[in-house]
Amino acid sequence: MELSGGTGAGSGPALGLVTIGQAPRTDLTGDIEPLLGGLGVSEHGALDDEVFDGAEGVRTRTALASAPGEAPLVSRLRDGTSVVLGHDALAPRMREAVARCEADGVAVTLLLCTGNFPPVPAGRPVLQAEPLVQQGVRALVGDEPVGIVCPLPAQAADVARRWSALLPGPVRAEPADPYAADAHEAVASAAERLVAGGSSRLVLDCIGYTESMRGAAARAGGRPVLLARSLAVRLAVEAAAAHPAAPRRASSRPPGIKPPGTSGRRP
Repeated sequence: MELSGGTGAGSGPALGLVTIGQAPRTDLTGDIEPLLGGLGVSEHGALDDEVFDGAEGVRTRTALASAPGEAPLVSRLRDGTSVVLGHDALAPRMREAVARCEADGVAVTLLLCTGNFPPVPAGRPVLQAEPLVQQGVRALVGDEPVGIVCPLPAQAADVARRWSALLPGPVRAEPADPYAADAHEAVASAAERLVAGGSSRLVLDCIGYTESMRGAAARAGGRPVLLARSLAVRLAVEAAAAHPAAPRRASSRPPGIKPPGTSGRRP
């Protein structure tokens, strides 16, 4: 299966996937294809039309950066590198990507990020990965101590706070960048630290973490490991299968939304 814009959205229920980075997310394909059950997929990215090379790339990264005091986000670009992002800068771009999925005729769209976002205006259901992952974990772990692995050190305090508000047991967080060259080693090290601190269940809390990284964490920590991308996609597939596909629309741009790459840019 190739995850690309418009794939399989013409007949039967279909799932839209919106990454906060750039599509296609080739790092996702191998892990989620077995979960789709033949469901057609349309994939679009919030940053698909952004340029990240040269002087324009510097301006783009500045425009997309998190505001002071804002917990940052991180996602993957088309070339395999990563970018650190802010929620506010992403909002209009995410609306645009959801609109493109809906124009492809999807039944349901999943936002592929475990960050916290306001509702996205849309004509079809839009699912956010964060509540799917959080409620799934909550149902599975009970009051056991839980260790959360998140991408960036700057995210750890916010991640621990949000999960502590949800789970009844103790929560700790450790960083490990899923897009770094040494990601598997970093995830394994984070798992070891969390288990040493008393965590009996681990959660890889970013869509960037892979099944292979889950294996590295499980081997290093010797504890059950829950994977955000797997939890979110499994539940989104169920939601998409329950809805009829919508007809394709002639235009993918809802009223009032500027062309990609213009919303929120700074000079």
